[in-house]
Amino acid sequence: MVPKKSYSELSITFNQLLYMQIKILAFGIAKEIVGGSTAVIALPEAPTVENLRGVLAGQYPALEQLASLAIAVNGTYATDDQCLQPNDEVVLIPPVSGG
Repeated sequence: MVPKKSYSELSITFNQLLYMQIKILAFGIAKEIVGGSTAVIALPEAPTVENLRGVLAGQYPALEQLASLAIAVNGTYATDDQCLQPNDEVVLIPPVSGG
């Protein structure tokens, strides 16, 4: 006999099927805005960098105040239409100033 699962266990499993967890690394001012050097973001199935930007803007509105915010995926600057995979290394790169 298969053990029954509670509703909460089933909803977690169902949500995991609909969303993908992406770990992001943040540097500079983006690190301060995100509240640390790493964050985990839940994205809808088959997400793109554009989807990630939208979720980030919703969760961290201060990111939209930056002059620019580049996103790199697996060591390469990403375009908004690039698809994300579960094990991708995603990095937020804020504007850099210096002399």
